[in-house]
Formats: sequence, structure tokens, C-alpha cells
Amino acid sequence: MQSENKSSGYQIRLFIAGQTSKSEIAIANLQHIFASLEIPLELMIVDVLEDPESAEQYRILATPTLIKLSPLPVRRIIGDLSDERKLYSGLGIVR
Repeated sequence: MQSENKSSGYQIRLFIAGQTSKSEIAIANLQHIFASLEIPLELMIVDVLEDPESAEQYRILATPTLIKLSPLPVRRIIGDLSDERKLYSGLGIVR
């Protein structure tokens, strides 16, 4: 499990399955969006291969899966996060 802590704006968990190209794309897309919008981000990356208990706890059925824990409401987005409109909508970010 890796984590990057910047501040306590958005609290997000990104579930991946190993260091695959899809995982790397999802991480890069997420970091790019938050950096470009200058929104504080607390990102925890969870590799379900290394931490299957967390995957079970959060009921992860596919990877990559992003879960926004705060601000509420809790939301899930599945995929490589390359569709910016879907990502903004899923995170509740108005642009």
C-alpha cells in the first residue's frame, strides 16, 4: 500500500491490481486532474494483490476502482480515469 498526503481536501482511495499500464494511467490521470485544479488531495493507493482484505472491505470487484470518501457523498468510479467528464462528475467537481 502506498500513500501520498497533500492536505485534507478530497480523501480518495484508488484500488489497483499490481503495477499494470492501466494502474499507472489511472494514477497519472488522477494526479493530473487534481494538480491542474489545485484541489487538495489525500490519495491512498491500494494494491489489491498485496492487500486483499481492503478490497474485500470496500467490495472491490474490478480495478482500477476509485472511491471518494470525502467530501461526502461517497462515490465510486471504475476504469482508468481517462474520461475527464466522467471523473469530474463522479467526484462532484463543477468546472
